Amino acid sequence: MDSVNTFTNYRKLISLADHDWETAEAGKVAGLNVDIRNTNRMVDQYGREFHHFCTTSYLGLDHHPDLLDGAITTLWETGTLRVANSKNRCKLASLEQYETELSELFGTHCISTLSCSAASAGVLPLLASGVFTENRPPVMVFDRLAHYSMNHIKAACADETKVVTSPHNDMDFLEKQCQREARVAYVADGAYSMGGVADLDSLLYLKDRYGLFLYLDDSHALSAVGTFGAGLVRPRMHALEDHCLIVASLAKSFGASGGLVMLGDERQKKLIQRYGGPSNWSQSLNSAAIGAGRASIKLHRTPEFAALQEKLQANIQLFDSLIRTRQHGSNMAIRLIHCGEAAQANCIAVELANLGFFTSAVFFPVVAQGNAAIRITLRADMDPSLICHFCELLTELLRTHVGSLSD
Repeated sequence: MDSVNTFTNYRKLISLADHDWETAEAGKVAGLNVDIRNTNRMVDQYGREFHHFCTTSYLGLDHHPDLLDGAITTLWETGTLRVANSKNRCKLASLEQYETELSELFGTHCISTLSCSAASAGVLPLLASGVFTENRPPVMVFDRLAHYSMNHIKAACADETKVVTSPHNDMDFLEKQCQREARVAYVADGAYSMGGVADLDSLLYLKDRYGLFLYLDDSHALSAVGTFGAGLVRPRMHALEDHCLIVASLAKSFGASGGLVMLGDERQKKLIQRYGGPSNWSQSLNSAAIGAGRASIKLHRTPEFAALQEKLQANIQLFDSLIRTRQHGSNMAIRLIHCGEAAQANCIAVELANLGFFTSAVFFPVVAQGNAAIRITLRADMDPSLICHFCELLTELLRTHVGSLSD
């Protein structure tokens, strides 16, 4: 059984990580059940009120009245949550209209899925099989820091073709793979959940020179940046040809629910609709999600939306002026405060929670062992004075626990 634990080893992972999760739950910074009090404020089951500083709704659209109204109105107008069968057989007419509007917004063929994870689970094995690359299975090169929603599909991909893990953003490694192999597909994030972005200049060079197939998850950038919220990756592709697929979440800055696949042509769309497994099973997006999403599309075309993007960038720059991290200067909203060991990160997260700020202590397997951090995210609707107060508290905690303000 040589293939056992080639790509995963959950027993070992749990043995290394579970103590830290237990510590987080005991410290009441995990396993919380919250009620929403108002924009970006919540109260947990222990009666503690928080400002949310680890949200992924970077533009604050999860509270926008237009999206809430769109969800409620569409639900009542449709008269049902969903059509209960696989959507390649039969789906709500409003879902077809939604996908058409998404395609118009992003200037390419789009399909929706229940989540970005469902999109990757359905599409990556198809890519590995070769059906998108002239029936010649590509060597699948996964960036080492590719999100878990993609990495956990390695075993399924390995049933179709060779799977390789690349050092993070190592373009020399990737070019050697392109020189060695007839077909290569690179699987990575556009913007990474723990900070940092893909080397798009190099990837486009490799795509043009060697025909590298790109599969990029742009969940953390979609809507947050780019004209009309196109994200990081889509604006760099003048046309989504048949050698690039972009997936993204519609539940982060976009403000609605579900996932999205941007495609190069209609043939790819048909193949995914028919054979994409988790992207098509009987729970398609419900009518409330469709209504919220269509309202978000309308908002994306307004001056209000552009103003929200500008406010987000102003808040990011304010944070960077107060606390320096490895992500300093990035236009992405994610910042990591490195603490070393998981116990240290949990301790700081607990103290911040008790002071009314909910952050996320991230540790193995989310990050490497010994590289635990406090994960902080900024939003467009955060008041600058709140960010300043948070940074003052965090700075004092870092002096106490870490002894340094520099990352």
